[in-house]
Amino acid sequence: MLTAALVCAIGLLPWLSRTDPALTVLKARSAERAPTPETLRAIREQLDLDDGPFHLLAKWLGGLLHGDAGRSWVSNTDVLPAVTQALGASLLLMSGAVVVAVLTAVATCARTLYLGSRRRLGDRGPGGTGSAVLAALPEFLVASVLASVIGVQLGWLPALGWYGPRWMILPALALGLAAGAILGRLLDDLLPGAFAEPWALAAAARGVPPASVARQALRRCAPGLLPNLGLFVVGLTGGAVAVEQIFDIPGLGRLTLRAALAQDLPVLQTGTLALVALAALAALAARLGVGRLTGPAPRDGALHSLHRPAPPAPRVVPLVYGLLLAAVIALGLPRDPLELDTTARLQAPTWTHPFGTDALGRDVLARIAHGALTTLGTALAVSAAALLTGVLLGLLPRLSRPLVDTVNAVPPVLAALLVTGITGSGPWTPALAVAVVAWSPLATHTSALLGQERATLHLTATRALGAGRWYLLWHELLPAVLPPVVRHALLRLPGIALGLAALGFLGLGAQPPSPEWGLLLAENQPYIERAPWAVLAPAAVLALLGALAVTAAGGTRLPRRRRNVARVTVRPSSPEETAPPPEPPAHSALAARAPTDSPW
Repeated sequence: MLTAALVCAIGLLPWLSRTDPALTVLKARSAERAPTPETLRAIREQLDLDDGPFHLLAKWLGGLLHGDAGRSWVSNTDVLPAVTQALGASLLLMSGAVVVAVLTAVATCARTLYLGSRRRLGDRGPGGTGSAVLAALPEFLVASVLASVIGVQLGWLPALGWYGPRWMILPALALGLAAGAILGRLLDDLLPGAFAEPWALAAAARGVPPASVARQALRRCAPGLLPNLGLFVVGLTGGAVAVEQIFDIPGLGRLTLRAALAQDLPVLQTGTLALVALAALAALAARLGVGRLTGPAPRDGALHSLHRPAPPAPRVVPLVYGLLLAAVIALGLPRDPLELDTTARLQAPTWTHPFGTDALGRDVLARIAHGALTTLGTALAVSAAALLTGVLLGLLPRLSRPLVDTVNAVPPVLAALLVTGITGSGPWTPALAVAVVAWSPLATHTSALLGQERATLHLTATRALGAGRWYLLWHELLPAVLPPVVRHALLRLPGIALGLAALGFLGLGAQPPSPEWGLLLAENQPYIERAPWAVLAPAAVLALLGALAVTAAGGTRLPRRRRNVARVTVRPSSPEETAPPPEPPAHSALAARAPTDSPW
């Protein structure tokens, strides 16, 4: 039902956006051709646009049942072979990116694995902020740097095209590094709780090798990460639009984006349907993997809680990052972000312009500081809304799983186009579009942690003592689930800020000369070789935001409610009650097994 609703919404996209689909198709076919009434009438007759969207949708569905997805409105070629070829390229790129992401995640939590397997973790918190900085870097920036430095200047690897395995290395690195950093931080958040479980203590007491303990800890934490890995698989397939454009990869993300901008409905509907099918397969594989790793433990209530031992809350490191970010904003606010100086175009950093100037001679520091006000405020609002929605829907996994599988298959650009078509263009359109898809990873994380926490021994014991559902929710489940999900939401804060600005750059929100951070990166990206400071400065501030968010959330905990100790009234005992119990008979099995000095 959700897939049918999504396909119908895509079929109504030209009419929802109140644009003439014949004019859009004409511009996509030939931008130089004049849109005369005769030309537009011919396109409408060729595509049967006058019959209405429902007739077109029924015609496309009827052909799809017979293996025919129709013909492209722009290129007039068969849709199904083109989508199949693009899906194959995206799956190959996705497989390489997943390998890079897994290796990056293991490297991110290597310190915790090493110390925890040797019982030397103690009160140490999570690892350094390097992974947070890496997770905050935009994929298109990493792709541009890799292509220009490694591909062009050094010539070690090809930087353009899609002709073999060597052409896959740089795009896989651009996609997998940020995803692996996020997965590594989530894994690093769960490992201390795994190393504190009784099995780890028993393994250390019996002299089990640390490598075996580390492998079992990874296996113990994997069920909480596999659903998010499934989301990354779909996101790396349909959301790799910028990387595919930079490296000229004929993938499904770029094909879907071009079809959405050209309103090529047969290509757009078929590509979206392929992404939904891929999302369903990835979700099914993740659930099977979770069931294989956990076995009957969730059913029998035999798991231990992955409560992370509370480390000391970080104070100095987030304070330093916060002061640095505040200093950058305070130094740039008195400057004019729109002042043009054509004599100082692409000027290197000086005392007058500490971060240099852009292609129009505008001060980069001023634009970063003024863009922080709108970028950070909107990103915080969207993150809070995504966190609230994700937690509420994650507590209802039967409702949220189909929604997550469907929403995650929608590329952000397509979601923005649908939101714009329904609500119209406005200042909050990008925020609403990002919020539509930003809650799904948090809901998946909440559902995964909730499933493990509901299968713990202490929850079974608390329920057996007569605790009700609301007591279990407020006193047991939420204190275990909310802190890691909040840290996850803060880790995604820089990505949400970038997503908002990227949609504005595509014409779906704020427009130039707005000083949003994503616009700064996109505007200055063509000059990265000539003036790298114009790109590195906003990227460094964005990475600083990610480091601040992660380190400040390192000690996130819910306050424990102080429970009142029940008063017990002791009445005087009778002599019979105070008399010692009789000795068991000599032939009693209990007496034979338990000596009189047994602590049991």
